[in-house]
Amino acid sequence: MSFHGGPSDGARLGGVLHEVVETLAAVDRTPCSPGERRAAEWLAARLRSIPGTEVALEQEPSWGTFPPTSTGLGLLGVLAAALALRERRVAAALLAAASLTGILDEAQNGPRVLRRVVRRRRSTVNVIARVGEAREGAGAPAAEAPDTLVVLAHHDAPQTGVLFDQTLQRRIHELAPGALKRFKTSPPQWWVGLAGPLCTIAAALTGRRPPARAALLIGAVGSALIADVWRSETVAGANDNLSGVAALVALAELLRERPVPAMRVLLVSCGAEETLQDGVRAFVQRHRNELDPARTCFVNLDTVGSEHLVMLEAEGPVWMEQYAGPWLADLLNACAQRLEIPLERGFRARASTDSIIPSRAGYPVATLLSLTDWRSPANYHLPSDVPANLDYDSVADATRLVGELAGELSAGGRRDGGRWSRQSLRS
Repeated sequence: MSFHGGPSDGARLGGVLHEVVETLAAVDRTPCSPGERRAAEWLAARLRSIPGTEVALEQEPSWGTFPPTSTGLGLLGVLAAALALRERRVAAALLAAASLTGILDEAQNGPRVLRRVVRRRRSTVNVIARVGEAREGAGAPAAEAPDTLVVLAHHDAPQTGVLFDQTLQRRIHELAPGALKRFKTSPPQWWVGLAGPLCTIAAALTGRRPPARAALLIGAVGSALIADVWRSETVAGANDNLSGVAALVALAELLRERPVPAMRVLLVSCGAEETLQDGVRAFVQRHRNELDPARTCFVNLDTVGSEHLVMLEAEGPVWMEQYAGPWLADLLNACAQRLEIPLERGFRARASTDSIIPSRAGYPVATLLSLTDWRSPANYHLPSDVPANLDYDSVADATRLVGELAGELSAGGRRDGGRWSRQSLRS
């Protein structure tokens, strides 16, 4: 089976993509908001309209977006630096350590201890569509599950802020077009938040004032940047991430016409991704017994509407974590070559995506995103992230690529006792 497609297929696929993006971009999809729920309900109804697709809405807990908590932690670090300048070294060190620990917990997708304690519990909604071989009884043991491909996206939208301005990257690209192409890891923005408390701890340990002054300045600037995001509007989010949501719907249409035998595809649109992964955390926790890591793999479609499709292979705001199951990235790359879809590999993100949660749970994960010539996702978290600025050809390529991968997994997924392996899928 191949998902090359002809002109009529391309036109039909483009129509679906435009329909989904343009409909949902008009909805305020702030995480945990009524608009996010309306978007989930519309998406569920749209998927149900596709014959052979079973859809469920799952309400899950969330504790809201990250800027309020992160701003508070930043201000705690500023207070610690002020205490260090007043030579209250023990108190300064303790507050700086608390700020540092809290920021690490927020940034690196920890258990979110502070956020759960100080923030009000809210709710988000995940949309789960099942295509292909269904099985009876969601509570059955994992050993009875069919081979499964889970395709992730998220339907909530981000807030904007000065932090996301791309003027510098664009200017560098204009002055030296090839200068940024060598970089495949995004700048570590969260390190700014960690630098302040670390400087304060250094000042408390040594008694020197310059590190405390640096901590005061860094903490004030970092807290102001995050507070600006907190106060800013939610953008339309056409690229981040209605591009991925539209691809889910288009993929459901493709799989109806060209089903993949002997396996099941779950199309999962999570809520509350912009809270830093509340939706996908709940999905993995709820479905862990159903999805055996030996027979399940994940592909995440996140911000696939820029000019150049790329494959993300690791992420980590503070320290880098490679995705589980690197054979899946190899297989996806082979599918891209077969379809003659340009796909650059080896990228690493200093931000978090929904991919990290299933990867930590032991599931093979591959992540598709897209970049501009200046190595940033187009209009990322900016008011300009509207349907008119989306590269629909890239979204269509991502859709066809995942369809091809589903067919490849179906062809190789019943060897080695019904379990996938690197060797069986390459044979």
